[in-house]
Amino acid sequence: MNDPVSATQAQQVAVLARAVDHAAAIVAIDGRSGSGKTTLAGAVAAELQDATVVHLDDMYPGWDGLAATPPLLVAQVLEATRRGEGAAFRRFDWVRGTFADLVPVPRVRFLIVEGAGSSVGMARRYGDVRVWLEADPAIRKQRGLARDGDAYAPHWQRWADQEDAVFGADHTREHAHLVLRTDD
Repeated sequence: MNDPVSATQAQQVAVLARAVDHAAAIVAIDGRSGSGKTTLAGAVAAELQDATVVHLDDMYPGWDGLAATPPLLVAQVLEATRRGEGAAFRRFDWVRGTFADLVPVPRVRFLIVEGAGSSVGMARRYGDVRVWLEADPAIRKQRGLARDGDAYAPHWQRWADQEDAVFGADHTREHAHLVLRTDD
């Protein structure tokens, strides 16, 4: 499968991030499962260099935890980052179904948060650069299942229903600074 993200898209996000006048610029890369968020986050981090990436896959409190994640993100990562401090969050252990080890988030010039819900609700105000990724649903599903395989297959629709509810109520796409397609 081709890379869903172009170098130009990563450069667009990096330009916006460099224009932020905070000690730590926060880039939120949001969108539905399989839209290319993780890939874009890695490419943007490479462009910016003094960056770290927080993956919300490490924070979601289980398969029904999408709506619960933005408050966790704010409390554990975004508030401290905005104050110019290091942060830490509890990683969710998907096998045990509970929170596990503490993951440090170092002080950096650019914090990239990627994952569905990274710019939802109370997390939105911290996103200096909010990016929404979208792609055709069939392509997203193909990518998601290719990435996570059998572990994700029985939960695909369950997660998609949460995305519908959370993004629909929040109008997340409409609050993005940049909307990028990743299926062209």
